[in-house]
Amino acid sequence: MIRVRFAPSPTGMFHVGGARSALYNWALAEQSGGRFVLRIEDTDAARNRPEWTEGIISALAWIGIHGQNPVFEGPYFQSAYEPQHRAAAQKLAAEGRAYFCDCTREQLAARTGSEQRGYDGFCRDRGLTEGPGRALRFRTPDEGVTVVEDVIRGRVEFPNEAMEDFVIARADGSPLYVLANAVDDIEQRITHVIRGEEHLSNAGRQQLLWPALGATPPVWAHLPVIVNEQRKKLSKRRDKVALESYRDEGYLPEAMVNYLMLLGWGPGDDREIMPWSEMMPLFRLEDVNPSSAFFDEKKLRAFNGEYIRALPLEEFIARSRPFLDPSWDVETYAKVAELVQTRVAVLSEIAANVDFLFLPEPVFDQASWDKGMKHDASAEILAGYLARLEAVSFDPESLKTALEEVGLAHGLKLGKAQAPVRVAITGRTVGLPLFESIEVLGRERAMDRLRAALRRLEAAAAETVAAEGA
Repeated sequence: MIRVRFAPSPTGMFHVGGARSALYNWALAEQSGGRFVLRIEDTDAARNRPEWTEGIISALAWIGIHGQNPVFEGPYFQSAYEPQHRAAAQKLAAEGRAYFCDCTREQLAARTGSEQRGYDGFCRDRGLTEGPGRALRFRTPDEGVTVVEDVIRGRVEFPNEAMEDFVIARADGSPLYVLANAVDDIEQRITHVIRGEEHLSNAGRQQLLWPALGATPPVWAHLPVIVNEQRKKLSKRRDKVALESYRDEGYLPEAMVNYLMLLGWGPGDDREIMPWSEMMPLFRLEDVNPSSAFFDEKKLRAFNGEYIRALPLEEFIARSRPFLDPSWDVETYAKVAELVQTRVAVLSEIAANVDFLFLPEPVFDQASWDKGMKHDASAEILAGYLARLEAVSFDPESLKTALEEVGLAHGLKLGKAQAPVRVAITGRTVGLPLFESIEVLGRERAMDRLRAALRRLEAAAAETVAAEGA
């Protein structure tokens, strides 16, 4: 049985690169009927926080990786395996595959003439035993090469003469990552290690550790690095990389899954928008491109827009609710939801399109007001339309015809005539179709807003006259 693992550290928000790695592992486990092991590598006590662990589990569940699927196993915690880590270190020492070393950095630099040089093997044959200040080093071969057969990158060679005897346990006996990681994978019977390219440098050491611990090394696959538009590796400090941020902004999980799966792999038929149920059976590690993958947020937004528009209307309304003010009437929102659905790329954009329906008065920003009311005839348009709203049939087509007629009376086409009306009604220069919006807002509220806009224009004109006369 294929057993894969995803082993994040709970030291921060959940990175989209980690989500891509998790999905590739998940796809292989699901299509093979294997197991996906979630292991939380929580041994960095100074940086680990429980909320980060909860965030990892929550973010994975959001993209469909959770314990309700029988493929899922865990979560396990690396800290719980420390006895096995220490036992493995002692076994390697007892068998002569590792030795104790008390060299300091200063001593090494004095012997080699450089602080950048690797360890020189000074303690290999000193016969030191366990004691204070003595770390445990793994004895690497002196000649030949250590070969990692990587499914994605092919044959990767690590010349043994360039591989120093590396530390596997600190002087206090606590294991280092390279040993703990190998022991955990062996204990959990992992058959395939699918992880980011940044871990490739550890693969040579772990390729040596597995047989030294009595196990056959796994199938290795190191995924391409994910880069930004400057072709630099995605950075938490510079780029928007937290999966939770995209979730909170209103990206749909199915759109995110679809997009992340395509960062280094494709189904091969020029299709891009594809549900998980169709992508998963087609996924092959052998088809993953080793070249870096560009995380294009604009393309992700486009994907998300496609998925939003494909939702049944009732489901779109249901998914909208977390992004609406709880005090807003859902039945009123439902009247414009179909119009909203065609215009937003992320769910967090919904509120700005519909808030005018629920606020006592629209919220104006000065730039929108100035743009909407810039025509000399703005006040006349508002006054004329206000008069027509008294008796016009209150349906979109009639409301549109009435404004067209008011505009023509002032030599303006509909596009120009509706600008001041839109700002008066919604507070913005762009948004949902105007006449459908007016219909939902209702006659009295629409007229009140036109009157308020007229008063504001009159007050501004009076201030201008007073300023000119001063």
